[in-house]
Amino acid sequence: MGNVLAASKPPNPSDFGMFGSVPPPSPSTEKKDEVKVENPGTMEELHKKTKEIFPTVFDGARVVLNKGLSNHFQVSHNITLNTQQPGSYRFGATYVGTNQIAPGEVYPILIGDIDTSGLLAANVFHQIGNRLRLKFQAQMANRQFSVAQMQADYKADNYTSSITVINPDLLNNFQGVFVAQYLHSVTPRLALGTELAIQRLNQIPGGQLALLSLSARYTGDDYVCSGTLGMANLHLCYYQKASKQLHFGVEMETNMRMQESVGTIGYYVDLPKADLQFRGSVDTNWNIAAVIEKKLQPMPVTLALSGNLNHRKSSFRLGLGFVIG
Repeated sequence: MGNVLAASKPPNPSDFGMFGSVPPPSPSTEKKDEVKVENPGTMEELHKKTKEIFPTVFDGARVVLNKGLSNHFQVSHNITLNTQQPGSYRFGATYVGTNQIAPGEVYPILIGDIDTSGLLAANVFHQIGNRLRLKFQAQMANRQFSVAQMQADYKADNYTSSITVINPDLLNNFQGVFVAQYLHSVTPRLALGTELAIQRLNQIPGGQLALLSLSARYTGDDYVCSGTLGMANLHLCYYQKASKQLHFGVEMETNMRMQESVGTIGYYVDLPKADLQFRGSVDTNWNIAAVIEKKLQPMPVTLALSGNLNHRKSSFRLGLGFVIG
């Protein structure tokens, strides 16, 4: 929707005679503030506010070393050790271009990493003009492409439309996964969207399977409500900003075919003066997770402690990590 501008017709001096003066405009004739409807972002960012609350747990020992070689190029070394799986080493490289679209948004971006098992992952992000953004993601294992995904996002003033193609095989009956998404800002606070996913595969009865879902997001002054309703799934999220330091998030995922539902409550504490961040969550499967990150000033080192406890399975996982650089 376009911008809404409420203004009345300005008074005409001839309406008050030759020597008449124009009276001051009444409050009803003053120009009201412009109500701006902004771009709602992509469908991938629909539940972003709530997802950022929950911790990302890990187990074992982890050391990450980030080294900036220039203003545009950076490399990283990631070493992981745990008792459940063999240790691994992953080398990554990131290149950031010079085309700055907005503050903190520079293109093109090239990200790649490879581990000791030979798994190679690559991501390419590029912006064409001010509205069209392209993404390419690929994974290669055993000298073969295991995942190939291409996505195009068109961002208008008040809507975003996206097309995604996953593992396409155009020479073999156009097999693959094709996804079309549309998210529109109806008002400055309300955004509505839809998604159509089509999977074409010879093994599927009829040759293809289509799924349609509807989405909505309402943004308040200090909270965000979002939801997605599919043909067999329901996903609801709620984010609440209690203060500058404390944030809450609630998520519920329901599979109506399996008659299963999982609810999660999480919170995020940010203490800038103490250089401390804490994320915690608990769900209906009795999983309790927490991650604490502490910057060890004045050294460029961040200490991360992770814990995950499941009462029903009587299992506990602990992780210790260091991020250098």
